[in-house]
Amino acid sequence: MRQGEKPVEGLGRRATIRDVAARADVSIATVSRVLSGKASARSDTYKRVVAAARDLEYVVNAHARALVGSSRGAVAIVVPEFTASFFAQVCHGVEQQAAVEGRMCLICSTGGDFEREMAMVSLMREQGAEAIIVVGGAVQGPHYEERMTASARALDASGSRLVLCGRPSLGERVPASVVEYDNEGGSYAVTRHLLSAGHERILHLSGIPGSTVAENRLKGYRQALTDHGVPYDGDLVIHTEFTRRGGTRGMRRALDAGLDFTAVFAGTDDMAASAMKVLREAGLRVPEDISMVGYDDLPVASDLHPGLTSVHLPHEELGRTAVRMALHRDGDARDRQHVVLGTHIVTRDSVRPGPLSAGLGRGAGPAAG
Repeated sequence: MRQGEKPVEGLGRRATIRDVAARADVSIATVSRVLSGKASARSDTYKRVVAAARDLEYVVNAHARALVGSSRGAVAIVVPEFTASFFAQVCHGVEQQAAVEGRMCLICSTGGDFEREMAMVSLMREQGAEAIIVVGGAVQGPHYEERMTASARALDASGSRLVLCGRPSLGERVPASVVEYDNEGGSYAVTRHLLSAGHERILHLSGIPGSTVAENRLKGYRQALTDHGVPYDGDLVIHTEFTRRGGTRGMRRALDAGLDFTAVFAGTDDMAASAMKVLREAGLRVPEDISMVGYDDLPVASDLHPGLTSVHLPHEELGRTAVRMALHRDGDARDRQHVVLGTHIVTRDSVRPGPLSAGLGRGAGPAAG
């Protein structure tokens, strides 16, 4: 029981949707439809469910009370954190489209904890959210897939919809919508941009192993090297967090190890910003000594000096598309329930011609860039 809640008289615990269904003598699915605003307010069933929910104090907060009294369910968005620019911009897109659709928007933060993510999805389902949008990459595996699939099916049974935003599909048989961006393609393009500028010793500051986002960006990086006939060097890939702190740690590890590189592909713009600072502290200039590219094209990319070349993501469109897909399923046609949005490179001033373009040959050290 959460702080501020009190046990329901006769139950000795917090009431659940099952208790409401039993009190009203209806199915759980019927309770969900009523509380999400999908049943006629004039029907006897509607009146019994609302009376049961009120008697059992099932609705325990202002947001949920608004849901019961609303003619339409809310749109819930679940993100790892509020402060990161990427998630903030996706949330903004969700809020914009939810307003257009006449829905309330609920935002939940998980701190990157999978168990908390699942708890938030379950809570929003119990409160009758019409759509639950889970944003950001995931560490895939049987445990993740089994539990997320179960959540998708439970939401579908209650008339709601799970949307995976920025992470892969759970499979064609799972009733969930998916909106992604071309993660691998963006990584391939920006790596190719460095290769075309004459850089072959490209340090990649990657994310945590197993993360769907990190793995796809690494895949694009490796494919670009292969297509240009450049051998893959695992020493030039450093796994760390997709944060400023991760960028600092990763760049310091590369310098302390004495790695030979002329360019850096940072997995996010935030990583690039902190990596540039570490290079300056080491007496290396961007782009004069080391070229640098990032990923996301967040506001920090244009604020840096020099401006950071980066892969642009359709942040707000991801959020808007997620809401539209959930609320307008149009018979659930597969091609309309799995959308991949495009990316493109925004070139600024952080890349200069590398050793090969200058005729210096392979194997030049960092200072030779």
